[in-house]
Amino acid sequence: MDLPIIYHPDYVAPLPEGHRFPMAKFQLLYELLLTDGVAHLEQFHLPNQPPLELIELVHTPDYVQSYCQGTLDSKAQRRIGLPWSLALANRTCIAVAGTILTAKLALKQGLACNTAGGTHHAFPSYGSGFCIFNDLAIASRVLQKQGLVKKILIVDLDVHQGDGTAFIFQDDESVFTFSMHCEVNFPGTKQTSDLDVPLPVGMEDDAYLQTLANYLPDLLSQVKPDLVFYDAGVDPHIGDRLGKLALSDTGLFRREMQVLSTCVSAGYPVACVIGGGYADDMKSLVWRHSLVHRAASETYHQYKLY
Repeated sequence: MDLPIIYHPDYVAPLPEGHRFPMAKFQLLYELLLTDGVAHLEQFHLPNQPPLELIELVHTPDYVQSYCQGTLDSKAQRRIGLPWSLALANRTCIAVAGTILTAKLALKQGLACNTAGGTHHAFPSYGSGFCIFNDLAIASRVLQKQGLVKKILIVDLDVHQGDGTAFIFQDDESVFTFSMHCEVNFPGTKQTSDLDVPLPVGMEDDAYLQTLANYLPDLLSQVKPDLVFYDAGVDPHIGDRLGKLALSDTGLFRREMQVLSTCVSAGYPVACVIGGGYADDMKSLVWRHSLVHRAASETYHQYKLY
C-alpha cells in the first residue's frame, strides 16, 4: 500500500481568461506527480459528490443552497473573487469531499494527501478570498459526527491567516486551530485562532523553520489530537505574488518534512491539503505544491505506514 492521494478531474473548473486564480494547477499537479514518478495511478482515490447536509454541518443552509443554485448576490460573489458557474459549484463540493476522503484515509493509513483543499477563508454564511466552503471545517465536523475522531488539530501554514476556520471553531474545544501566517497580509481583519503566530514580512527559511519547531511538538503533546489537518499553503514562498515571506523551494520542502515527520513519528495521523499558492510561472507553482506529496511519500515509507 502506497501513500493515498486524492484527486478528481472536476478539481478544475473553467474561469474567465486572465483570471488571477491559478485554477489549472490542480490538474497539472496530478500530472506532475505521475510524470515524476512521485505517485502511480493506483495510488489515487476519487471522491464522490457529498450530500449537502454534510456541508451544512458548518455552513448555513441559506448560503449553501444559494451558492449551489447560483442565486448568490453579486456582492457576495465579489467577496469570494470567483465568478459563479455550475462547474465551479460542482468543483467546490467535490473538493470538500476530497478533504473528507483524505481525512478518512489518513486515519486508516497514517498519512494521506489531497491535491486540492485548504479553503480556510470561508465563514459559515459567506465565502471570501477564493474560498467558498471551508473543507477543513466540514471534514472535521463530518469525522466527529461519524464518531471517527473526537479531538482535531488544524495546522495552517498558508501565508494568510485561516480566519474562517478560526471563527468556526472559536468556542469549540474539540478542534484546536493553529495558524502561522504573515502578519501584514490578507485578511485585513484577523480572527482569533487557538494559537496565532504572526510572522514579519520577509522571513526566510531558517527563522521560519525554527519558529515552527518552537510550537509544533509542544502543541501535539498538549492537544493529543486523533487527527491532524495540515494546510500546506506554498504562498510563504519568496516568488509568491500574494505572500510577503521569503521561503525557498528547499525551505518549503524542509517545512513539509518537519511537519510530517514530527506528527507521524509521534503517532499522529495527518491529512494534508495544498492550500494557497499564486505565481505567474505555473510550472514553478505546481512544483512547489508537489513538495508536500514528495515529503509525504518519503515520510510514509520512512515510517513504514504501509
